[in-house]
Amino acid sequence: MSCSSEQCSCSWDIGQQRIYGITVTVENPLGKKTATDVFDVTHRIYPAAPFQLSEDCTDTEITLYWKHRNKGIEHFCQTEVLQPDGKVELHNSSDTHLHYGSITLGELQPYTEYTARVHCGVAKHFWRWSEWSEARTIRTNEATPSGKLDIWREITPVLGGRNVTLFWKQTPSFRANGGSISYEVTWEKVEDGSKPESISFSSVYNSTRISIDNHSYRISIMAKNSVNYSLPSVLIIPRATGNSTEELKEEQVNGTDDGIFISWEPRYIYDSYIIDWCNFPMLQPCDLQWRRFGPNSSSALINSAAFVPGLRYNFHVYGSVANRASLLEKKTGYLRELPPLLDPIVEKVELTFNAVTLSWDSYPTNESQSGFLRGYHVYVSPIQEVCSLKGSKKHILPDDSVLCKYTIENPEEKRYTVKHLSSNTKYKLVVKAYTGGGETPIVNFIYIDTPFNSNMLYLLVLLVIVPSLVAAICRWKMKWVKECCCPVIPSPNKSKVLSLKELKKGSEKVLKISDCIPDILAVDSKAEVQKLHPWSQLSSMPTEDKIDGHNSSWIYPNKNEERDFTTTPTPQTHTWFENFAYSSHPAVEPDPYQIPETLEASKPELSVVLYQPHYYFGIFNENAASTSRETTGRKTSLRCISQTDVHCLGRRL
Repeated sequence: MSCSSEQCSCSWDIGQQRIYGITVTVENPLGKKTATDVFDVTHRIYPAAPFQLSEDCTDTEITLYWKHRNKGIEHFCQTEVLQPDGKVELHNSSDTHLHYGSITLGELQPYTEYTARVHCGVAKHFWRWSEWSEARTIRTNEATPSGKLDIWREITPVLGGRNVTLFWKQTPSFRANGGSISYEVTWEKVEDGSKPESISFSSVYNSTRISIDNHSYRISIMAKNSVNYSLPSVLIIPRATGNSTEELKEEQVNGTDDGIFISWEPRYIYDSYIIDWCNFPMLQPCDLQWRRFGPNSSSALINSAAFVPGLRYNFHVYGSVANRASLLEKKTGYLRELPPLLDPIVEKVELTFNAVTLSWDSYPTNESQSGFLRGYHVYVSPIQEVCSLKGSKKHILPDDSVLCKYTIENPEEKRYTVKHLSSNTKYKLVVKAYTGGGETPIVNFIYIDTPFNSNMLYLLVLLVIVPSLVAAICRWKMKWVKECCCPVIPSPNKSKVLSLKELKKGSEKVLKISDCIPDILAVDSKAEVQKLHPWSQLSSMPTEDKIDGHNSSWIYPNKNEERDFTTTPTPQTHTWFENFAYSSHPAVEPDPYQIPETLEASKPELSVVLYQPHYYFGIFNENAASTSRETTGRKTSLRCISQTDVHCLGRRL
């Protein structure tokens, strides 16, 4: 038998012969190659694929049947089973019957679909597997639901009782084991054993709400299919005590890239722990979720595909014993904190010349923020210059401008006073809230003008204007102040009258009474003074010392009377000058020929100065001539009021 180069196989009919020798030769122009094989044809047989598959099922077993085309050959078969989770299992079997084969598959799940197919080979002299039979999908029968439902609750106090929202879900170990499933919820009082109430729900529901009073209740939930009920899952709702869960302090927790880390203090009296939270805390219903942990657990990483950055999630940690759950701790946290969405709105600005007070009372600090609010930053800067206020830190903006930065670390403090400002200056300010995610960029400012410092004006008035005014008044009244506080002591040597050359006699100046040309003459007598003035002595006047009371009758002399006063030389004369503050009494040598009584009677008597701006200059002589108009024997005195700079007052001794 020869084959062309295009053929890869050859066939022939065999009769009764069983052993054959075959030689295969390959030839080309360069040479040829030969291969030889001797075999028994009964050892080189593989059967046709099994056909007409059928099955017989229970809830956990499948018996698979098939037929053989090669009826006189003993077969060894292999069954491939595809599990619901995608895994493939191979099961071997030997068919002692020459016409058909079967295999039983056990430890299967109730009401579960499996896919199976079969191929076989010759049992005695196996050479090759046959082709696979057609695949067949088989479902096991229904059975009682296995495992328990995982149930949880949310309790809301209402008037006269409580609303209990019940949630349930199928755990990984729970199997419905049936095609049609429903849930049945039953609740009853624990104390009095009253008749239970129940309600059923289809498989599309996973929550319900019931109303109970303040007594303790036992709540159970079961799954049901066409075969039977599952084991009940039980919750005990304790009697209402009036204690509010708000008394527990909420602790902040940190988020990671994988989830939010929760830890709690373990209490060994509990047989399990439960953590619940809402996947969508801003929605109602919030899609309550919960997870259970064993008694030796003290921390957990809570993750969910629903978690997003910038949204606050609240967690409650419960301890459970004998189906009674107690709230242990409250946690709150973010998957990742973000800067605040909104800046504080400054509602009130109070200005003084060196300070500004800002208030932002309505700014929220609750879970509406995109991060835990840590505090506030107040930025201040003069518009025209770099800020360097006391107690602040420098903050440089992207455009290299510098601001003064104040930090408020208490998020509940919503009022701040910036001090050490300059008066009459323009400032720009901004208040920013910051979280663990930072703060938003600085864009908008508040602009203020500090008022003028009136205290500086007062200080200027006190330090400049008042002293200037006082100096001006003092300069204006200098002569008067000088005369009142420090009058000039009159000196005979400085008198203009005595400055004439003809009045000099040797080294002494001599003043004649005829040289004193009076403007006004007055004649005073003690009798007239006592008659006109009952108080004759003005001892209380601070500028006079032993001054007699007087009243002057002014006489305006005519030309004939101006020179009626003549002087008669006497053995001894003297001159006496006096003003208010000082008196000059020149020493007078005593006259040995004068009678003591005469000396006593001739003591100088002071008269009241009637014209203050002038000085009075009087010269008295013992032998001065009296006019015919004077009364004989009256003791008189003359007052010479001169137009000269020096006033003199004299008495005759």
